[in-house]
Amino acid sequence: MQQSPNPQRPLVLGSTSRYRHDLLSRLNLPFAVAASEVDETPLAGETPRALALRLALAKAHAVARQHPEAVVIGSDQVADLGGQPLGKPGTHERAVAQLRQMRGETVIFQTAVAVVCAATGFEQVDLAPVEVHFRSLSDEEIERYLRAEQPYDCAGSAKSEGLGIALLDAIHSDDPTALIGLPLIRTCRMLRAAGLFLP
Repeated sequence: MQQSPNPQRPLVLGSTSRYRHDLLSRLNLPFAVAASEVDETPLAGETPRALALRLALAKAHAVARQHPEAVVIGSDQVADLGGQPLGKPGTHERAVAQLRQMRGETVIFQTAVAVVCAATGFEQVDLAPVEVHFRSLSDEEIERYLRAEQPYDCAGSAKSEGLGIALLDAIHSDDPTALIGLPLIRTCRMLRAAGLFLP
């Protein structure tokens, strides 16, 4: 008789983002969700890439302190426009300003993921950059898009899994879910390394 594998450690997603929740659900693993209370203010001179990596790891560690036996996922995304970080706009006015800045430009969405387990000392962090080419958008297109989609909780105001795809000319990435907020290829690799069983 074949022995069943040892019980898996619990899995916790250190994010209340509905986008990350939906993406992680694709892996068909049971998981809990916990908010990570982390200050997301960039440090002086910090690049968008470094900011995303630091925050993903900080979020994972913050939740791992509350759930030391669990394998914890932390993630963060920063839109990188010529080295300038663009976060979640939060308001219509900020979203308009972001999209005006990005029209006709190439923006790198720096999506970082970290997996941590306090009990075993496991820690990995990686980055999945996504190169996004924006169309030369008119002010009218920006207004119509924002009124229809209201993507105020999305970095850079561009919700590519929805109507935001109409704003774009091209997307280049080796991890297609990264733009939505959680790079699943890298996440799967890390979860296996942390000892979880995936198909």
